[in-house]
Amino acid sequence: MSQDSQHGKWDISSSDDDQDAGLPPSGMNSLESPRPPPAAGARAPVQVKPEVESRQVKPKVESRQVKPEVESRQVKPEVESRQVKPEVESWQVKPEVESRASPAGKRKKEASDGGWMLSDSEGDDDEEVKSVPPNPPKRAAPTPKAKRLKVEKERPPSPHGRLYYLDEPKDFFESRLPSLNDTYRFYLNKVTGLDQSYNRGALHIRDILSPLFGTLKESVQFNYCFDIAWMVEQYPSEFRDRPVLIVHGDKREAKARLVQQAQPFPHVRLCQAPLDIAFGTHHTKMMLLWYEEGFRVVILTSNLIRADWYQKTQGMWMSPLFPRLPAGCGASAGESPTFFKRDLLEYLSSYRAPDLQDWIQRVSEHDLSETRVFLVASTPGRYVGADMERWGHLRLRKLLCQHTDSVPGEEKWPVIGQFSSIGSLGLDKSKWLEGEFQRSLGTLGRSSPGSDPPMLLLYPSVEDVRTSLEGYPAGGSLPYSIQTAQKQLWLHQYFHRWKANCTGRSHAMPHIKTYMRASPDFTQLAWFLVTSANLSKAAWGALEKNQTQMMVRSYELGVLFVPSAFDLKSFPIDSHPFPVSSSSTGFPVPFDLPPTCYSPKDQPWIWNIPYNQAPDTHGNVWVPS
Repeated sequence: MSQDSQHGKWDISSSDDDQDAGLPPSGMNSLESPRPPPAAGARAPVQVKPEVESRQVKPKVESRQVKPEVESRQVKPEVESRQVKPEVESWQVKPEVESRASPAGKRKKEASDGGWMLSDSEGDDDEEVKSVPPNPPKRAAPTPKAKRLKVEKERPPSPHGRLYYLDEPKDFFESRLPSLNDTYRFYLNKVTGLDQSYNRGALHIRDILSPLFGTLKESVQFNYCFDIAWMVEQYPSEFRDRPVLIVHGDKREAKARLVQQAQPFPHVRLCQAPLDIAFGTHHTKMMLLWYEEGFRVVILTSNLIRADWYQKTQGMWMSPLFPRLPAGCGASAGESPTFFKRDLLEYLSSYRAPDLQDWIQRVSEHDLSETRVFLVASTPGRYVGADMERWGHLRLRKLLCQHTDSVPGEEKWPVIGQFSSIGSLGLDKSKWLEGEFQRSLGTLGRSSPGSDPPMLLLYPSVEDVRTSLEGYPAGGSLPYSIQTAQKQLWLHQYFHRWKANCTGRSHAMPHIKTYMRASPDFTQLAWFLVTSANLSKAAWGALEKNQTQMMVRSYELGVLFVPSAFDLKSFPIDSHPFPVSSSSTGFPVPFDLPPTCYSPKDQPWIWNIPYNQAPDTHGNVWVPS
């Protein structure tokens, strides 16, 4: 059955059995309905990470297994509307003890053996599930011409234009020196299926690894989700065999699968990040690039899988090329006014990993003094005293207190957050969102505001997902579950629509995470943060023991821009960031301002309930099984 609420009518599949995250008891907005019948020829359940784009479709003849990050599908051309069999409710985590994980990916570490099990704890955050694509059946590869003709014949008309479905030219992602705005060094990713003007000044992973930015010797890839074979292909041929260290958080079977992925590549080594607190993930996304000419840091929001780099909106900060210091320099040499070098070394040291010791030494040997951003990181642990301000939202609060200034009427300057996943935040806003998070983000200077500033949260609606370039499958990277949503209906009053800052890019669903403070007329910024951290206590930390202890579950990383580091009073907002101009002085905010509040008809995207009333841009409907 279904239930109407102030946020629309929701249906939930009854496949949420008693091992899934618990639903509220009777009388507490329990939203249930019978499970939609599975499509004929459906595949066996697959294991995926929620950030990985994947979908199942009803094929014409036989079922087919597809890697989550591969954009391929079979279509019945004679049917206008097809069921996309999302992997949402059939996703599984298979620890040593066989147990089925919920779509929300809630996991709990057993104290005895470290195995992951489900948790119904009210305070636990919804975390992403590990991805293991099945081995596809072997079949003869079609010729490019035959494949192209088949695709053009089977696919329905696209509202984004005929060229959307065609393969991009081979040189679409070839590296060439792009027109970049080096003032802020904040960039978006290139997106296929859009007019090329929307990609000017944007970067693809092949651009980042291009010889145009340096002669690469070694690199480290910190991330949450990997397709190692795809990652290796993104390196230029001349650098493809250079040593790569992968820093990950996978355990047990997931780790074994990652090891198996790396076996064909002897130059790829693995480093496991310690995760000692339940529900924590290694969510940091960073590249360390060591060149013959120097050293570079890239902090970004993309996983190392194909889907994250092609039709999603992602953000990144790319440092300048840091030169090597002269021999004999002291430990404090090459420091920036933002203490970026010190904080990066502290973050790397928090892994307590022998494999990172050489990289810690390399960072210390380079001049990072040109850096004008602050590092905002999270690492798992429980912290007391002064250590509470080292990580998470208290770290951000401290930086905003020390490096921003109060402004007249600041109580009217809204805080704007944008993210792709939402955790369990409590039964009301006072539990964490207002009591901790909003207070931290509302800090401006050393004087405390008289009242909490407005908070606007950007999260895609069902309609945003339906009309996106990917259609409903884009929702596979927006893991907000019905189990979490129905416990925090109060949160949805903050929601605003996702609209990218140019009409064309609005169709690329966001995987970017940004937070900022803007003037009431949305012409100025007091600060801006791009980060891997979604809206969750696991990512940002939560106070415990009467606010005397800070507990953080996950690894996260981002960079904070404050006007004072750029000799400004505030950042002017660039209302037209595309095409990018190297002479622009405005900050390239990646979405439309002012944000558009949800209408009474709008619903936040919830990934484990069906949407079968209207087909998406590819003629699909969304039916979790």
